[in-house]
Amino acid sequence: MFNGFVQIFKDNNDWNEKTIIGFISFTVMVVIAGFDLVTGLEGINLEIKDYIYNSFMMLTLGSFGIAGLEKFSPANKVRAEAEYSADTSAPTCSCPKECPNCGTSLE
Repeated sequence: MFNGFVQIFKDNNDWNEKTIIGFISFTVMVVIAGFDLVTGLEGINLEIKDYIYNSFMMLTLGSFGIAGLEKFSPANKVRAEAEYSADTSAPTCSCPKECPNCGTSLE
């Protein structure tokens, strides 16, 4: 039952937790802005403390900022290049017969 929930906390999963938290925080900010707009049109003053709204704003910016930096980090570039070079479906060079560098046979 909890196996799927525990999987999202591992380092090698398909989910980016930072973007999930950032999206939830952004959604809360949009909902608060919608409620403020609706109550303002009705003449009711919706009291929202500045530090609460600023906390959600910093959480959103921090989550998306960190996730964006990770996407373009040099470690991901090295990992992507390693995955590309490990692909044996296409030869990486045009050496005759067998390549001494990559070991693939082109015959």
